[in-house]
Amino acid sequence: MERKNQNPIIQWIVKTKILGILFFVVIGAFVIYALGQALTNNPSLFLQQVVNGLQLGFVYALIALGYTMIYGIVRLINFAHGDVFMVGAFTSFFTISRFNLHLWFQNLFPSFPAMPAQIIGAITVVLASMAICALLAFTIEKIAYKPLREAPRISALITAIGISFFLEYFGALNFVFTPNYITYKRPFEVKSWFIGPSGFGTIESGVTSPSNSIIFSNIFVIIVLASLSLLLVLQYIVKRTKIGKAMRAVAYDKPTARLMGINSDAVISITFALGAALAGAAGVLYAIAYPQVYFTMGIIPGMKAFVAAVVGGIGSIPGAFIGALIMGQAETLSAAYISTPMRDAIAFSLLVIVLLIRPKGIMGEIASEKV
Repeated sequence: MERKNQNPIIQWIVKTKILGILFFVVIGAFVIYALGQALTNNPSLFLQQVVNGLQLGFVYALIALGYTMIYGIVRLINFAHGDVFMVGAFTSFFTISRFNLHLWFQNLFPSFPAMPAQIIGAITVVLASMAICALLAFTIEKIAYKPLREAPRISALITAIGISFFLEYFGALNFVFTPNYITYKRPFEVKSWFIGPSGFGTIESGVTSPSNSIIFSNIFVIIVLASLSLLLVLQYIVKRTKIGKAMRAVAYDKPTARLMGINSDAVISITFALGAALAGAAGVLYAIAYPQVYFTMGIIPGMKAFVAAVVGGIGSIPGAFIGALIMGQAETLSAAYISTPMRDAIAFSLLVIVLLIRPKGIMGEIASEKV
Protein backbone atom coordinates (compact mmCIF):
# COMPACT_ATOMS: atom_id res chain seq x y z
CA MET A 1 0.00 0.00 0.00
CA GLU A 2 2.75 2.41 0.94
CA ARG A 3 4.62 1.79 -2.35
CA LYS A 4 1.47 2.47 -4.40
CA ASN A 5 1.10 5.89 -2.75
CA GLN A 6 4.64 6.94 -3.65
CA ASN A 7 5.26 9.54 -6.30
CA PRO A 8 5.77 7.86 -9.74
CA ILE A 9 8.93 9.90 -10.27
CA ILE A 10 10.42 8.62 -7.01
CA GLN A 11 9.49 5.06 -7.96
CA TRP A 12 11.20 5.50 -11.33
CA ILE A 13 14.36 6.89 -9.68
CA VAL A 14 14.52 3.95 -7.27
CA LYS A 15 13.84 1.38 -9.98
CA THR A 16 16.38 2.66 -12.50
CA LYS A 17 19.06 3.52 -9.89
CA ILE A 18 19.59 6.69 -11.88
CA LEU A 19 21.15 8.63 -9.00
CA GLY A 20 23.84 6.01 -8.42
CA ILE A 21 24.54 5.76 -12.14
CA LEU A 22 24.83 9.55 -12.48
CA PHE A 23 27.17 9.68 -9.49
CA PHE A 24 29.52 7.14 -11.02
CA VAL A 25 29.26 8.82 -14.45
CA VAL A 26 30.44 12.06 -12.84
CA ILE A 27 33.26 10.22 -11.06
CA GLY A 28 34.22 8.48 -14.31
CA ALA A 29 34.25 11.77 -16.21
CA PHE A 30 36.48 13.31 -13.54
CA VAL A 31 38.89 10.35 -13.71
CA ILE A 32 39.07 10.54 -17.51
CA TYR A 33 39.72 14.29 -17.31
CA ALA A 34 42.45 13.81 -14.69
CA LEU A 35 44.14 11.08 -16.73
CA GLY A 36 43.92 13.25 -19.86
CA GLN A 37 45.58 16.10 -17.99
CA ALA A 38 48.32 13.77 -16.75
CA LEU A 39 48.95 12.50 -20.28
CA THR A 40 49.09 16.03 -21.65
CA ASN A 41 51.37 17.43 -18.95
CA ASN A 42 53.93 14.61 -18.96
CA PRO A 43 53.30 11.93 -21.61
CA SER A 44 56.43 9.91 -20.85
CA LEU A 45 55.64 9.65 -17.13
CA PHE A 46 52.05 8.65 -17.86
CA LEU A 47 53.09 5.97 -20.36
CA GLN A 48 55.69 4.70 -17.89
CA GLN A 49 52.93 4.18 -15.32
CA VAL A 50 50.85 2.38 -17.95
CA VAL A 51 53.75 -0.01 -18.56
CA ASN A 52 54.08 -0.60 -14.81
CA GLY A 53 50.33 -1.22 -14.60
CA LEU A 54 50.51 -3.75 -17.42
CA GLN A 55 53.25 -5.65 -15.61
CA LEU A 56 51.15 -5.85 -12.45
CA GLY A 57 47.94 -6.58 -14.33
CA PHE A 58 49.38 -9.57 -16.18
CA VAL A 59 50.40 -11.11 -12.84
CA TYR A 60 46.92 -10.50 -11.41
CA ALA A 61 45.47 -12.13 -14.53
CA LEU A 62 47.05 -15.51 -13.76
CA ILE A 63 45.63 -15.45 -10.22
CA ALA A 64 42.21 -14.25 -11.39
CA LEU A 65 41.97 -17.07 -13.92
CA GLY A 66 42.13 -19.58 -11.06
CA TYR A 67 39.35 -17.79 -9.19
CA THR A 68 37.09 -17.65 -12.20
CA MET A 69 37.67 -21.30 -13.18
CA ILE A 70 36.88 -22.63 -9.71
CA TYR A 71 33.82 -20.42 -9.37
CA GLY A 72 32.59 -21.45 -12.80
CA ILE A 73 32.70 -25.12 -11.84
CA VAL A 74 31.62 -25.29 -8.17
CA ARG A 75 30.35 -21.74 -7.49
CA LEU A 76 32.96 -21.34 -4.75
CA ILE A 77 35.12 -18.31 -4.02
CA ASN A 78 38.33 -20.06 -3.03
CA PHE A 79 39.88 -17.56 -0.64
CA ALA A 80 42.85 -19.91 -0.13
CA HIS A 81 43.86 -19.25 -3.75
CA GLY A 82 46.03 -16.25 -2.82
CA ASP A 83 47.94 -18.37 -0.32
CA VAL A 84 48.59 -21.00 -2.98
CA PHE A 85 50.12 -18.11 -4.93
CA MET A 86 52.37 -17.48 -1.90
CA VAL A 87 53.44 -21.14 -1.82
CA GLY A 88 54.39 -20.87 -5.49
CA ALA A 89 56.63 -17.89 -4.78
CA PHE A 90 58.35 -19.68 -1.87
CA THR A 91 58.75 -22.85 -3.92
CA SER A 92 60.66 -20.94 -6.57
CA PHE A 93 62.72 -19.22 -3.87
CA PHE A 94 63.90 -22.53 -2.39
CA THR A 95 64.49 -24.19 -5.76
CA ILE A 96 66.73 -21.26 -6.72
CA SER A 97 68.52 -20.44 -3.46
CA ARG A 98 69.04 -23.95 -2.10
CA PHE A 99 68.93 -26.32 -5.07
CA ASN A 100 70.12 -24.04 -7.92
CA LEU A 101 67.46 -25.54 -10.14
CA HIS A 102 67.76 -22.58 -12.51
CA LEU A 103 71.34 -23.67 -13.28
CA TRP A 104 70.72 -27.37 -13.91
CA PHE A 105 70.87 -27.15 -17.70
CA GLN A 106 73.89 -24.86 -17.64
CA ASN A 107 75.72 -27.22 -15.30
CA LEU A 108 74.77 -30.26 -17.37
CA PHE A 109 75.83 -28.70 -20.68
CA PRO A 110 78.56 -26.11 -19.92
CA SER A 111 79.24 -25.42 -23.60
CA PHE A 112 75.62 -24.53 -24.33
CA PRO A 113 74.95 -20.78 -24.99
CA ALA A 114 74.30 -18.94 -21.72
CA MET A 115 71.03 -17.17 -22.58
CA PRO A 116 69.08 -20.24 -23.82
CA ALA A 117 70.40 -22.17 -20.83
CA GLN A 118 69.11 -19.45 -18.48
CA ILE A 119 65.72 -19.50 -20.18
CA ILE A 120 65.45 -23.28 -19.83
CA GLY A 121 66.46 -23.05 -16.17
CA ALA A 122 63.93 -20.29 -15.44
CA ILE A 123 61.14 -22.24 -17.18
CA THR A 124 62.06 -25.28 -15.07
CA VAL A 125 61.68 -23.21 -11.88
CA VAL A 126 58.25 -21.99 -13.02
CA LEU A 127 57.13 -25.53 -13.90
CA ALA A 128 58.31 -26.82 -10.51
CA SER A 129 56.30 -24.15 -8.70
CA MET A 130 53.24 -24.88 -10.86
CA ALA A 131 53.52 -28.60 -10.08
CA ILE A 132 53.83 -28.07 -6.31
CA CYS A 133 50.88 -25.66 -6.26
CA ALA A 134 48.76 -28.00 -8.37
CA LEU A 135 49.52 -30.88 -6.00
CA LEU A 136 48.73 -28.68 -2.98
CA ALA A 137 45.38 -27.54 -4.40
CA PHE A 138 44.50 -31.09 -5.44
CA THR A 139 45.17 -32.27 -1.87
CA ILE A 140 43.20 -29.39 -0.32
CA GLU A 141 40.26 -30.07 -2.58
CA LYS A 142 40.20 -33.77 -1.70
CA ILE A 143 40.56 -33.23 2.05
CA ALA A 144 38.66 -30.00 2.72
CA TYR A 145 36.25 -29.28 -0.14
CA LYS A 146 35.11 -32.65 -1.49
CA PRO A 147 33.39 -33.75 1.76
CA LEU A 148 31.36 -30.51 1.61
CA ARG A 149 30.29 -30.92 -2.01
CA GLU A 150 26.60 -31.32 -1.10
CA ALA A 151 26.72 -29.05 1.96
CA PRO A 152 25.45 -25.45 1.91
CA ARG A 153 27.84 -23.14 0.06
CA ILE A 154 28.51 -21.11 3.18
CA SER A 155 30.19 -24.19 4.68
CA ALA A 156 32.67 -24.43 1.80
CA LEU A 157 33.26 -20.67 1.95
CA ILE A 158 34.09 -20.79 5.67
CA THR A 159 36.35 -23.78 5.03
CA ALA A 160 38.19 -21.82 2.33
CA ILE A 161 38.84 -18.99 4.79
CA GLY A 162 40.10 -21.52 7.34
CA ILE A 163 42.43 -23.13 4.79
CA SER A 164 43.74 -19.66 3.92
CA PHE A 165 44.65 -18.89 7.54
CA PHE A 166 46.19 -22.34 7.95
CA LEU A 167 48.47 -21.93 4.94
CA GLU A 168 49.58 -18.48 6.09
CA TYR A 169 50.41 -19.30 9.68
CA PHE A 170 51.73 -22.77 8.99
CA GLY A 171 54.08 -21.12 6.51
CA ALA A 172 55.14 -18.64 9.22
CA LEU A 173 56.66 -21.45 11.32
CA ASN A 174 60.44 -21.35 11.54
CA PHE A 175 60.85 -24.81 10.02
CA VAL A 176 58.58 -23.99 7.05
CA PHE A 177 58.90 -20.53 5.44
CA THR A 178 59.65 -18.48 8.61
CA PRO A 179 57.84 -15.24 9.55
CA ASN A 180 60.66 -13.11 8.10
CA TYR A 181 60.70 -11.00 4.97
CA ILE A 182 63.17 -12.69 2.64
CA THR A 183 64.98 -11.14 -0.32
CA TYR A 184 64.28 -13.13 -3.47
CA LYS A 185 67.18 -14.18 -5.67
CA ARG A 186 66.26 -13.75 -9.32
CA PRO A 187 67.23 -16.63 -11.64
CA PHE A 188 68.67 -14.25 -14.24
CA GLU A 189 70.30 -10.86 -14.57
CA VAL A 190 67.96 -7.91 -15.02
CA LYS A 191 68.43 -5.87 -18.18
CA SER A 192 66.62 -2.64 -18.98
CA TRP A 193 65.90 -0.75 -22.19
CA PHE A 194 64.54 2.66 -23.03
CA ILE A 195 62.42 3.95 -25.86
CA GLY A 196 61.79 7.63 -26.49
CA PRO A 197 62.58 10.64 -28.68
CA SER A 198 66.24 9.62 -28.84
CA GLY A 199 65.35 6.14 -30.09
CA PHE A 200 65.71 2.70 -28.55
CA GLY A 201 68.65 1.41 -26.57
CA THR A 202 70.01 -0.51 -23.59
CA ILE A 203 70.46 1.13 -20.20
CA GLU A 204 73.86 0.29 -18.80
CA SER A 205 74.30 -0.28 -15.08
CA GLY A 206 74.77 3.01 -13.21
CA VAL A 207 73.72 5.12 -16.24
CA THR A 208 70.50 7.12 -16.24
CA SER A 209 68.09 6.84 -19.14
CA PRO A 210 67.55 9.75 -21.57
CA SER A 211 64.88 12.25 -20.58
CA ASN A 212 61.29 11.74 -21.76
CA SER A 213 61.90 8.05 -22.37
CA ILE A 214 59.96 4.98 -21.25
CA ILE A 215 61.88 2.26 -19.43
CA PHE A 216 61.07 -1.43 -19.45
CA SER A 217 63.06 -4.48 -18.46
CA ASN A 218 63.35 -8.12 -19.41
CA ILE A 219 61.17 -8.81 -16.35
CA PHE A 220 58.29 -6.95 -18.03
CA VAL A 221 58.82 -8.89 -21.26
CA ILE A 222 58.95 -12.22 -19.42
CA ILE A 223 55.77 -11.50 -17.43
CA VAL A 224 53.81 -10.46 -20.52
CA LEU A 225 54.97 -13.40 -22.65
CA ALA A 226 54.48 -15.95 -19.85
CA SER A 227 51.01 -14.67 -18.97
CA LEU A 228 49.83 -14.59 -22.58
CA SER A 229 51.27 -18.05 -23.24
CA LEU A 230 49.54 -19.55 -20.20
CA LEU A 231 46.28 -17.81 -21.11
CA LEU A 232 46.41 -19.32 -24.61
CA VAL A 233 47.22 -22.75 -23.21
CA LEU A 234 44.30 -22.47 -20.79
CA GLN A 235 41.95 -21.38 -23.57
CA TYR A 236 43.07 -24.34 -25.66
CA ILE A 237 42.52 -26.76 -22.79
CA VAL A 238 39.05 -25.41 -22.03
CA LYS A 239 37.87 -25.10 -25.64
CA ARG A 240 39.66 -27.89 -27.51
CA THR A 241 40.39 -30.79 -25.18
CA LYS A 242 38.24 -33.55 -23.73
CA ILE A 243 38.82 -32.43 -20.15
CA GLY A 244 37.94 -28.88 -21.16
CA LYS A 245 34.63 -30.01 -22.59
CA ALA A 246 34.00 -31.93 -19.40
CA MET A 247 34.72 -28.78 -17.37
CA ARG A 248 32.23 -26.79 -19.40
CA ALA A 249 29.63 -29.53 -19.07
CA VAL A 250 30.02 -29.74 -15.29
CA ALA A 251 29.90 -25.94 -15.00
CA TYR A 252 26.69 -25.80 -17.03
CA ASP A 253 24.80 -28.68 -15.40
CA LYS A 254 26.54 -31.03 -12.99
CA PRO A 255 23.73 -33.64 -12.57
CA THR A 256 23.24 -33.99 -16.32
CA ALA A 257 27.00 -34.21 -16.85
CA ARG A 258 27.08 -37.13 -14.41
CA LEU A 259 24.29 -38.85 -16.30
CA MET A 260 26.37 -38.49 -19.48
CA GLY A 261 29.23 -40.41 -17.84
CA ILE A 262 31.42 -37.52 -16.76
CA ASN A 263 33.25 -38.00 -13.47
CA SER A 264 32.43 -34.60 -12.00
CA ASP A 265 34.57 -35.15 -8.89
CA ALA A 266 37.65 -35.77 -11.02
CA VAL A 267 36.84 -32.75 -13.20
CA ILE A 268 36.53 -30.51 -10.14
CA SER A 269 39.85 -31.77 -8.74
CA ILE A 270 41.60 -31.15 -12.05
CA THR A 271 40.10 -27.66 -12.21
CA PHE A 272 41.48 -26.85 -8.76
CA ALA A 273 44.89 -28.16 -9.78
CA LEU A 274 44.89 -26.22 -13.05
CA GLY A 275 43.88 -22.97 -11.37
CA ALA A 276 46.53 -23.48 -8.68
CA ALA A 277 49.20 -24.11 -11.31
CA LEU A 278 48.45 -20.69 -12.79
CA ALA A 279 48.65 -19.15 -9.30
CA GLY A 280 52.03 -20.86 -8.82
CA ALA A 281 53.32 -19.32 -12.04
CA ALA A 282 51.98 -15.95 -10.92
CA GLY A 283 53.82 -16.34 -7.62
CA VAL A 284 57.12 -16.83 -9.43
CA LEU A 285 56.55 -13.87 -11.75
CA TYR A 286 55.47 -11.63 -8.87
CA ALA A 287 58.54 -12.54 -6.82
CA ILE A 288 60.80 -11.86 -9.81
CA ALA A 289 59.21 -8.44 -10.34
CA TYR A 290 59.05 -7.48 -6.66
CA PRO A 291 61.93 -9.50 -5.13
CA GLN A 292 60.70 -10.16 -1.61
CA VAL A 293 58.74 -13.11 -0.23
CA TYR A 294 56.90 -13.43 3.09
CA PHE A 295 54.17 -15.62 4.49
CA THR A 296 51.27 -13.15 4.04
CA MET A 297 52.26 -11.98 0.57
CA GLY A 298 49.27 -13.69 -1.04
CA ILE A 299 46.53 -11.81 0.82
CA ILE A 300 46.39 -8.49 -1.07
CA PRO A 301 47.26 -9.85 -4.56
CA GLY A 302 44.72 -12.62 -4.01
CA MET A 303 41.97 -10.19 -3.04
CA LYS A 304 42.78 -7.87 -5.93
CA ALA A 305 42.74 -10.78 -8.36
CA PHE A 306 39.32 -11.73 -6.98
CA VAL A 307 38.10 -8.19 -7.60
CA ALA A 308 39.56 -8.38 -11.10
CA ALA A 309 37.63 -11.60 -11.74
CA VAL A 310 34.40 -9.93 -10.57
CA VAL A 311 35.05 -6.79 -12.64
CA GLY A 312 35.69 -8.86 -15.76
CA GLY A 313 32.80 -11.22 -15.08
CA ILE A 314 33.53 -14.12 -12.77
CA GLY A 315 33.21 -17.37 -14.66
CA SER A 316 34.58 -15.80 -17.86
CA ILE A 317 38.24 -16.47 -18.70
CA PRO A 318 38.64 -13.48 -21.09
CA GLY A 319 36.71 -11.36 -18.59
CA ALA A 320 39.11 -12.23 -15.77
CA PHE A 321 42.03 -11.29 -18.00
CA ILE A 322 40.51 -7.91 -18.92
CA GLY A 323 39.52 -7.22 -15.33
CA ALA A 324 43.07 -7.93 -14.16
CA LEU A 325 44.54 -5.45 -16.64
CA ILE A 326 42.03 -2.83 -15.46
CA MET A 327 42.94 -3.56 -11.86
CA GLY A 328 46.66 -3.18 -12.57
CA GLN A 329 46.12 0.16 -14.29
CA ALA A 330 43.81 1.45 -11.54
CA GLU A 331 46.29 0.59 -8.82
CA THR A 332 49.36 1.98 -10.58
CA LEU A 333 47.80 5.20 -11.86
CA SER A 334 46.13 5.99 -8.55
CA ALA A 335 49.45 5.47 -6.72
CA ALA A 336 51.22 7.76 -9.19
CA TYR A 337 48.69 10.59 -9.43
CA ILE A 338 46.61 10.47 -6.25
CA SER A 339 48.26 8.79 -3.27
CA THR A 340 50.17 5.58 -2.66
CA PRO A 341 48.13 4.66 0.48
CA MET A 342 44.94 5.26 -1.53
CA ARG A 343 45.79 2.83 -4.32
CA ASP A 344 44.25 -0.16 -2.52
CA ALA A 345 41.09 1.76 -1.62
CA ILE A 346 40.64 2.94 -5.19
CA ALA A 347 41.33 -0.51 -6.61
CA PHE A 348 38.83 -2.18 -4.30
CA SER A 349 36.23 0.53 -5.00
CA LEU A 350 36.01 -0.94 -8.51
CA LEU A 351 34.23 -3.90 -6.92
CA VAL A 352 31.53 -1.63 -5.47
CA ILE A 353 31.10 0.23 -8.74
CA VAL A 354 30.74 -2.95 -10.79
CA LEU A 355 28.30 -4.53 -8.33
CA LEU A 356 26.12 -1.41 -8.43
CA ILE A 357 26.17 -0.79 -12.19
CA ARG A 358 26.82 -4.18 -13.80
CA PRO A 359 26.80 -7.01 -11.24
CA LYS A 360 27.62 -9.66 -13.82
CA GLY A 361 30.85 -7.89 -14.80
CA ILE A 362 32.17 -6.71 -18.14
CA MET A 363 31.95 -10.06 -19.95
CA GLY A 364 29.92 -12.07 -17.46
CA GLU A 365 26.55 -13.62 -18.09
CA ILE A 366 23.71 -14.02 -15.63
CA ALA A 367 23.41 -17.75 -15.13
CA SER A 368 20.57 -19.58 -13.45
CA GLU A 369 21.41 -21.40 -10.25
CA LYS A 370 21.89 -25.14 -10.67
CA VAL A 371 20.35 -27.37 -8.04
